[in-house]
Amino acid sequence: MTLFDPPAPLAERLRPRTVAEVVGQSHLIGPGKPLTRVLASGRLGSLILWGPPGVGKTTLARLLAGEVGAHFIPLSAVSAGVKDVREATAEAERLRGRGQRTILFLDEIHRFNKAQQDALLPHVESGLLTLIGATTENPSFEVNPALRSRARTLVLQALTQEEVRQLLDRALSDPRGLPGVTAQPEALELLARLAEGDARRALSTLEVAASLADPVTPEAITEAFGKHLPAMDKNGEDFYNLISALHKSVRGSHVDGALYWLARMIEGGADTMYVARRVVRMAAEDIGLADPQALRLCIAARDTVEFLGSPEGDLALAQAVVYLALAPKSNSVYVAWKNALDAVRDGETLPVPLHLRNAPTGLMRQQGYGKGYAYYFDDPEGSFEQDYLPDGVQLGLYAPTGEGWEARVAERWRKLQDAHGETGAERTE
Repeated sequence: MTLFDPPAPLAERLRPRTVAEVVGQSHLIGPGKPLTRVLASGRLGSLILWGPPGVGKTTLARLLAGEVGAHFIPLSAVSAGVKDVREATAEAERLRGRGQRTILFLDEIHRFNKAQQDALLPHVESGLLTLIGATTENPSFEVNPALRSRARTLVLQALTQEEVRQLLDRALSDPRGLPGVTAQPEALELLARLAEGDARRALSTLEVAASLADPVTPEAITEAFGKHLPAMDKNGEDFYNLISALHKSVRGSHVDGALYWLARMIEGGADTMYVARRVVRMAAEDIGLADPQALRLCIAARDTVEFLGSPEGDLALAQAVVYLALAPKSNSVYVAWKNALDAVRDGETLPVPLHLRNAPTGLMRQQGYGKGYAYYFDDPEGSFEQDYLPDGVQLGLYAPTGEGWEARVAERWRKLQDAHGETGAERTE
């Protein structure tokens, strides 16, 4: 090692040398587990390894290749392209002539576009290449169905705090790690918690902290770790999981849950205007006429976010979310609107009854447009007796609930149905 040949990072130096050294993923590795059975059979097929950063996807791919005696070609979809795939294929062809199989490891496979992923298909199909793809994104959305059907998807999980602590202890005792460095137990416990299951980040932080203090203290860990930001990929599945959790907490009237998920999104760097739009949607979809004030308040919160920005406008979002969680709930308008759209999409395109049509010209009046229309303010009883749907059509689209303000709407709705002469049977059709 020289100034121009620095040591590899701690996480790289401590990569497991055998499957037995792997920490975590006990649902995949161990007696009777999927990968153990695959290795015992000697028939390793193509795999998609899906999991968060720092859980050992690359390490596991390398170890699997070693276990089956295959040549390992690593590529990163960030920088690689079809040309690199062709070169890997040519190399695999040469090695197959010598009786050796080839594993192509494609890190961040979700960054390959459809055409690039399609370029892999014939070689995976023929068995020339055994593909191991690694991704932090949901393969259901990011990997072509044709490629997914030729590869088994294995889900890797974030390490537990106990597993991260086990890795940190190994780093301090293994000759490849940080021999001679000591750390206070509370410092290791703090780092195991902050790492949130990311082994690479835990080891990198420990290495920096060891250069700041010996023994490593909680203060050194805090300085080395930097600002703690909740994990969130603004364009990935985790982002939509968080917004889903926020929406469902509001719908379930759980104030603490709603505030927690909102804080996770804001602290994670979510676009506050996107969150504000979703909050407005919650008011329309889940509160509805149970509390008409909710939609106005959420529109005001959106305007506040746009006017003040973050962090000042964030409080308006928190106020709106608490209000929605506490408000009575009704999705009657949401359901009624869906029923109306279904009726239009699935039914015939029927003409508007003549008495409901405007008649701005003499010719239109001659054709009967507007004839017989009962103007409510002149003839309330006649207004109720006339039809407001195409001839022969009966619908029961809207059904108010008894929640909040909509209880008053429900009473008014029953009286209007009686005035229109609609029977109970007709109301439920």
